[in-house]
Amino acid sequence: MTSAQGSNFDVVANATTMLFVPGDRPDRFVKAHQSGADLIIIDLEDAVAPENKALALGEVVAALTTEAESLPGGQLTALVRIDSAHSATELAALRKVAETPGNGLLGVMVPKAESAQQMAEAVTALPAGLAIVALIESARGLVNAKEIAAVPGVTRLGFGAVDFGVDVDATHERVLDYARAQIVIASSAAEIAAPVDSPSLSIKDGEVVSAEALRAREFGFGGKLCIHPAQVELVHSAFAPTAEQVAWAQKVIGLEGGASQLDGVMIDKPVVDRAKRILSRVGAK
Repeated sequence: MTSAQGSNFDVVANATTMLFVPGDRPDRFVKAHQSGADLIIIDLEDAVAPENKALALGEVVAALTTEAESLPGGQLTALVRIDSAHSATELAALRKVAETPGNGLLGVMVPKAESAQQMAEAVTALPAGLAIVALIESARGLVNAKEIAAVPGVTRLGFGAVDFGVDVDATHERVLDYARAQIVIASSAAEIAAPVDSPSLSIKDGEVVSAEALRAREFGFGGKLCIHPAQVELVHSAFAPTAEQVAWAQKVIGLEGGASQLDGVMIDKPVVDRAKRILSRVGAK
């Protein structure tokens, strides 16, 4: 689990794996925290039945404002996905959590993000210092992704492929990949952290999870949402540079200083920059 040292923004911006856990299952909070995921998302939306919404919110508030002796530092840390239908109530409760000394709230994930105004209102409803992840799940959200990403206080974008597919009534992967590309480009243009991709719906088939995660990395995503602990290590591995990529990057860095070539391929500044980015992902020099 990534340490909460430093700003909440940095913890969320640098996370590769974000694991969902239902808000009405407090027995799973600590287990999720210990799964190896960079951070957990306690879910108040899809994972919670309507009759359990108030119960789940109470469990989240309690978990993030009380000590957890079994965890390093004695505090559960998490992002919280709110429910759009109860956003005012939940944001007000989470504001109080954030104002509680020693709390573990890293930030808020806003589902069905569709406008800059919606995101600005969410940012305003919370104290400064919390990370905000805007989840793009509709055609309107995608069309407005550039403006959403540019809202001061928005840390990252996320993609909800299932809801997006339902909204546009499409099942072809190319439609979803078009959305992925637009979300990556909007994030880069706004100079915020690379977005997090939709979770794989496969739990038992590790090859599928790995393939989807690798594809997300190749699209330019910086991480992937997870819906089961078994997906966490697979996603981490898929996003990590391979030994071959690291070796190539080290050779390129060794040639830095002007235009040259490696294995018959020209090496100039953009290629060097790519090599440095690869090495930065493994802490190599």
